[in-house]
Amino acid sequence: MKTTESLARFVSEYDTRRIPDAVRHQAIRSLVNWAGCALGGARHPAVENALAAFRPFIGPAQASILGRPERVDALHAALFNGISSHVLDFDDTHLATLVHPSGPVLSALLAFAQYHPIDGKTFVDAIVFGIEVECRVAMGVGPAHYDAGWHVTGTAGGFGAAAAVGRALKLDAKLMAWAFGIVATQAAGLREMFGTMCKSLHPGRAAQSGLSAVLLARAGFTSSSRAIEAPRGFAHVLSSDPQLADATSGLGEQWQTLANSFKPYACGVVIHPIIDGCLALSSAQAYAPDEIEQVALQVHPLVLELTGKTQPLTGLEGKFSVFHSAAIALLKGSSTAWNYSDQAVRDPAVIALRERVTAQPQAGMREDEARITIRLKNGQTIAHHVEHALGSLERPMSDSDLSGKFKDLARDIWPAGQMEEALALCWRADTLADAGEIGNRLAAP
Repeated sequence: MKTTESLARFVSEYDTRRIPDAVRHQAIRSLVNWAGCALGGARHPAVENALAAFRPFIGPAQASILGRPERVDALHAALFNGISSHVLDFDDTHLATLVHPSGPVLSALLAFAQYHPIDGKTFVDAIVFGIEVECRVAMGVGPAHYDAGWHVTGTAGGFGAAAAVGRALKLDAKLMAWAFGIVATQAAGLREMFGTMCKSLHPGRAAQSGLSAVLLARAGFTSSSRAIEAPRGFAHVLSSDPQLADATSGLGEQWQTLANSFKPYACGVVIHPIIDGCLALSSAQAYAPDEIEQVALQVHPLVLELTGKTQPLTGLEGKFSVFHSAAIALLKGSSTAWNYSDQAVRDPAVIALRERVTAQPQAGMREDEARITIRLKNGQTIAHHVEHALGSLERPMSDSDLSGKFKDLARDIWPAGQMEEALALCWRADTLADAGEIGNRLAAP
């Protein structure tokens, strides 16, 4: 099976006139969501620390760091925007693989577009190719890859970044295959890092490695042309049970871009149905928080595997604690990105309720499903069942929802009028004469 060649030919030779309008629109939705997440994360300590570490080595001012005044070289811009767009754990998710496509793809592509001008239509088409390839490479390594402890956004993300930039540069299939090989030999990212700054480093490095891979391949830097499927290649080394047929089946006809979803809450996606249920119970106002004796959660087994931290100490760890998410949603009656600050995680009232939250894996329950039962001190019980979480494919966020999310995350960067202008620019990305204008506009003054 020539997986690498098939994907390379798809990126290099596919007629963009065949891309459905719905797929292009989903790519623009991904841009809006990614931009909001990067703006919201721009001043996070992870970004500040990365800038402090690399500032002496930054090259010429070629591209923007979204939400910040600094301009840096394109490779570092890809890294920093990849970190900021993922650090809140608020970015998009391909639910079949749990890969976060836009962080690597858009961080690399926008940095490149500011260095090497491309028009808006080419830019949006490149987003489509990047997301599609990233999702399909993630499908190709199968669930065994993630189960072994690899963070699939870090490992598959570079392929998406390379596909997007390679399409924008019009690489031929031979060079595109080399670029995939250069990415494959750099692929990394461990799930052990969840709850630390390293988790956001994964899409940053994937963006940077994808962009550098295209530049290397274009300069004649050789690589294996079967890096994905070879016996000692990416899929077989990083997965005990690769599903390579899934990487190319229906390519260009069945669009994984349409299976990309967007988060209403800034935490692990498997927690979202629990938050939905807790918010519904809180809004019913049938009790006061101090009346709660116990909160019992019935969840998909993956919830405790991914988000089972019972005593998170930092905001980043809180994103991987279903117990924190349930407690603070019940207490605050809302769930914003700021619910996952260090201060929120250490709030004595949150801790007190968190210690009364239990979670039980439930066989047969879907990942976007949950049941929440509250037992009050007077013996009364109140329950709520969430069949599909907000943000799932069955209950997708609307364009209006995504605009609201963008504005909430960008609210401290510009005055309201300028924020609206920045948002409108993203929504009309495909009409721009120079897509690099997006990066210029989304930088802080």
